[in-house]
Amino acid sequence: MSTDQTPAVENTTTTGELMKSRFRGYMPVVIDVETAGFNAKTDALLEIAAVTLRFNDDGLLVPDQTLHYHVEPFEGANIEQAAIDFNGIDPHSPLRGAVDESLALKEMFKPIRKAQKDAGCQRCILVGHNATFDHGFVMAAAERANLKRNPFHPFVTFDTAALAAVFLGQTVLIKACQAAGIEFDSKQAHSAVYDTERTAELFCYMVNRYKTLGGWPL
Repeated sequence: MSTDQTPAVENTTTTGELMKSRFRGYMPVVIDVETAGFNAKTDALLEIAAVTLRFNDDGLLVPDQTLHYHVEPFEGANIEQAAIDFNGIDPHSPLRGAVDESLALKEMFKPIRKAQKDAGCQRCILVGHNATFDHGFVMAAAERANLKRNPFHPFVTFDTAALAAVFLGQTVLIKACQAAGIEFDSKQAHSAVYDTERTAELFCYMVNRYKTLGGWPL
């Protein structure tokens, strides 16, 4: 597990109020998963990364904390060869340092719930590029682990593919990032950490750009 933390802002009350008011009491958290297929119920979750967000002193939304786990396939999980050929993950390699998906989610949810509480928000919203896919795998894994304290809304997501289509005229992550002036290395794509961090930058760019153009506050 790796955790990277940017310096916290001093006026946490102000930034917390911004988060709560901007997203109607919800806190966006960016998630990306790498998997062994498309079926969240039957196919293995192999890697998951999350980026929490905060408002800085200038009132701009910025990435905050990165959380990352390699995940062991759950017992009886299906592994599609085409999927692991695509993402380049060897599910059974001991070098991955993979952990049980129950442990991965428990440890990941702890700092996410803390950030949610600090922001005064009632629930987290999963932000993802084609978010339904990532949301499905997170929810299925949480159900298998019988986790009662899942911070994420059971069905609402913020999809950066849809938002980027409106803001930038692009739906593919690399093209949307390029249109937004965000550096994107295609050689690092399909790493959960890299894709999550670029998706977080993209989401922040669109939220902040909307504010700059006068769209927020109403």
